[in-house]
Amino acid sequence: MSVNTTEAKLYHALYDFFEERGYELLMDKKQFRKNTAVGFVNVIFSITQYAENDAWVEVHLGCRNHHIEQIAQQFLTSNLLDFRDEANTLIISIGKYNKVKYFRYKIQGDEDIQITSDSVKEFLQTTGFGFLESLLTLADVEKALNVYPSKPCPFLYNQTHRCFKGIVAAKLNENKHLLGLANFYGSYLEKFGTDEDRTRFKRLLTYLAHYSAN
Repeated sequence: MSVNTTEAKLYHALYDFFEERGYELLMDKKQFRKNTAVGFVNVIFSITQYAENDAWVEVHLGCRNHHIEQIAQQFLTSNLLDFRDEANTLIISIGKYNKVKYFRYKIQGDEDIQITSDSVKEFLQTTGFGFLESLLTLADVEKALNVYPSKPCPFLYNQTHRCFKGIVAAKLNENKHLLGLANFYGSYLEKFGTDEDRTRFKRLLTYLAHYSAN
């Protein structure tokens, strides 16, 4: 089954399930999305060709906090301007959430579409939607980013971005450990970042020192 056919059939099988829960299908963005007071939550489908008639489906759960992204995106180096308004603040695949490496759904025919859609529904009903509902406020997202600063954040694939988004979230949420986090993330970038990352992070810290939401 081709990627386009797999995509169309899978979205059709899941459409009513998501619509009943307030999610809108955005086919061009390959996701179902629900707007929130501070941004959106989404379920993203990445479908790739595996063999002539086989497709792999990877499913990601994400959220966006507009306030965090509006600041952080100005200082990140790798995000294209056209995609800044669509960037997720946090994102994790079903496989990574369940601690199963390289987990994907394999689609060969209509039976696999049904099996995959049923499996996605079950995960979302038992776990996934609850996880997304736990990320609806600034405080929720800030905690996910900064609760364990010495460990990689599982809800981001790019840990350099974590440093930028984490410090912005800490500032916006008035985290009393802001200075310590700034020092910690600065040290991380000294070890693992580029010269440009470090320069941009310092500019971000200067910006935040003078920033006021009021």
